[in-house]
Amino acid sequence: MEHPENSQEYAGLQVNSGVEQPSIINPYLQRNRFRRRELSAAEMVEGIVKGDVTILSQAVTLVESVNPDHQAKAQEVIEKCLPYSGHSIRVGISGVPGAGKSTSIDEFGVHVLKEKGGKLAVLAIDPSSERSKGSILGDKTRMEKLAQHPKSFIRPSPSAGSLGGVARKTRETIILCEAAGFDKIFVETVGVGQSETACHSMVDFFLLIQVAGTGDELQGIKRGIMEIADGIVINKCDGDNVEACQMAATNFRNALHFFPMPASGWSPKVLCYSGFYGTGVKEVWDMIYHYMDFVKQNGYFYYRRNEQAKYWMYESINEHLRLSFYHNPQIKRLLSEAEHAVLAGQQTSFVAAQQLLDQYFHQLKNATD
Repeated sequence: MEHPENSQEYAGLQVNSGVEQPSIINPYLQRNRFRRRELSAAEMVEGIVKGDVTILSQAVTLVESVNPDHQAKAQEVIEKCLPYSGHSIRVGISGVPGAGKSTSIDEFGVHVLKEKGGKLAVLAIDPSSERSKGSILGDKTRMEKLAQHPKSFIRPSPSAGSLGGVARKTRETIILCEAAGFDKIFVETVGVGQSETACHSMVDFFLLIQVAGTGDELQGIKRGIMEIADGIVINKCDGDNVEACQMAATNFRNALHFFPMPASGWSPKVLCYSGFYGTGVKEVWDMIYHYMDFVKQNGYFYYRRNEQAKYWMYESINEHLRLSFYHNPQIKRLLSEAEHAVLAGQQTSFVAAQQLLDQYFHQLKNATD
């Protein structure tokens, strides 16, 4: 019995079945009503050139996608945006975690938009977790002023395992932002220390943010990120920390004398400022514009842009070869067998790798014959 209360034992008590509850989903809802129409490559390019940040965001998402179909469309969009690019100041910003990169970008961006006008794009790279493969993408929360500015565009992207402090698709995103009319572009790295050559290969000016009192002054004589910095700034120069920052700046200036003169002919400058209070920001921008005038006058600016284009051509070749190898169906099957052989001690890692490569190139040769 559905309701035992209705049995004869309980005379005078009756429980009705009740009304069947309706579905929480509206049966008259048109499911396709909220589906966004997919734009063609030509429509995307048209929207980007007009400065539509919504379409620009969709294009960046397309570029970052690993779907082969999306990649083909993304390359078409980039190719058509290329003639509209190349007319911006690209500034790479790096530093140790906690140096105040995001806060500084907020101050730098507001200052330059107020003084010089134009539009600013911030490409913030967020480190991806090695375990969950996810990223927080919360850099925008520390850029409160820029996030509300109508002439700014902030795009956080996951590093997705890329080395060098930047995402693989940052270079292509720069082209899209330039086509959208952004004449100033910041590339904020994840702050991985002394291996950020990838960021240096896609910007015009590389700014290294340091803080005093952490022992980093002693790292100044080491090769690495110090060699590629076009300018070094000591953040948090306020309150009781002013003297320590000035001492750190002196140490960094002394350390720079140990390095040979850069190919640009520019001697890197060391400045102090406060990102929290916004003091010394004008001097930082004066240094950047002075550098841009200097390298354009001696021709190094155009030489470096050409070298960067060549560098990323080879990087793209390496990336496509790697994807082609790992996505090959036969290699996928052989990889598992090679792993077991290496783990069982039947084969060395180098011999297993060589056999896989030989098999891959042999397959390519047969396909072309």
